Amino acid sequence: MKKILIVLLFPVSLLAQGYTSYFTGNATDVTTSPQPGICLMGGATEHDNAMRWLLQKANGGDIVVLRSSGSNGYNDYLYSELGVQVNSVETLVITSVAGATNPYVLNKVANAEMIWFAGGDQYNYVSYFKNNALEDLINAHVNVKHAPIGGTSAGMAILCGRYFSAQNGTITSSTALSNPYNAAVTLDNNDFLTIPFLQNVTTDTHFDNPDRRGRLMTFMGRIASESGMRSFGIAANEYVAICIDENGKASVYGDYPNYEEYAYFVQANCTTEFLPETCSPNQPLVWNRDGEAVKAYMVPGTMNGSNYFELSNWETGSGGFWRHWWTTGSGSAYVPGTALTCTLASADFEKQTVQIAPVPFDDEISINGFKTGNIKVYDSSSRLILEQLIYGETKINTADFASGIYTVSIESGSVKIAKKIIK
Repeated sequence: MKKILIVLLFPVSLLAQGYTSYFTGNATDVTTSPQPGICLMGGATEHDNAMRWLLQKANGGDIVVLRSSGSNGYNDYLYSELGVQVNSVETLVITSVAGATNPYVLNKVANAEMIWFAGGDQYNYVSYFKNNALEDLINAHVNVKHAPIGGTSAGMAILCGRYFSAQNGTITSSTALSNPYNAAVTLDNNDFLTIPFLQNVTTDTHFDNPDRRGRLMTFMGRIASESGMRSFGIAANEYVAICIDENGKASVYGDYPNYEEYAYFVQANCTTEFLPETCSPNQPLVWNRDGEAVKAYMVPGTMNGSNYFELSNWETGSGGFWRHWWTTGSGSAYVPGTALTCTLASADFEKQTVQIAPVPFDDEISINGFKTGNIKVYDSSSRLILEQLIYGETKINTADFASGIYTVSIESGSVKIAKKIIK
């Protein structure tokens, strides 16, 4: 009855504040010890086993669902239908910046042991949550509390560093390929959410309905052309989920072989000449490179998530197969391909000197002197406190680091270096 009263008595006043709350479960907050985990879903019905995987990471705590439209469709599903015990599920439908920064909303997000983004319009999330206290709390949830997070459709689209904001609406593959600088190709770069393993990645959803391979290639071609660095993408078919653990192992859930359900781990080929041949306004994208412009590892999703890809190195996986993607402007192809070999990156890495500055550091460290690598930061007790992929010059926010001595480990291929820094 308490749940019904909340829903029926308060929506008008809450809507005036820019949010509506739907609550299920124990109203007394609990504090548990969550575990890190990321779940990306392709946009149709949630995969139950993948959602159970994420819920278990909350360790019986409180779940917050963030959305900008809709109502309480997730509450009973997450609270009682999956067989994973949690303390509560609260859906917050946020419709303005005022709602996103309301003290009630901020308190609920701050105390959540798991955050889930529903589908909808991703530009609403960007408009309402970016550059304010809610963005800060979501980033702290992942990087300080090390708690689980996930999202489907628009919710998956924003959980990456180089994201398609959809500020001017959606775009089809054919339209994007015909002009990579179409007004609807709105790309933002590491200015919103900071999610481990996803900072230099672009995500895409509903990948099979409609076919979005061409537009992901367009996003990646633009990013590579403008940054001069190899670009990366992760995509999921509609009924597919990708669960990423604390080590970067991305397990893929689906119902293959009953259905053609795949996740795609896509990257610009690791060669000297990897940039698009043509990526200019009002001209079709040409990204061919002898038919091997882009390497894609295509992973069938299974009910138990047995197939996977390693985001710690972007080279190895199990249960999948490699494809070559390319486009000539007049047509595109997605054909069987060979495995990625990134010896060039390792060789270049050996020839360069990594620079970490400033030392001592305060709220930010800057890392220079390499093309690609995986960074891990350990505290004085050898506890891993940060891990992410980095490409070229990278800045890492260290404002939440306590004073002390840290070890920065950077690895690329067979080369590994470690440096001590102090705050």
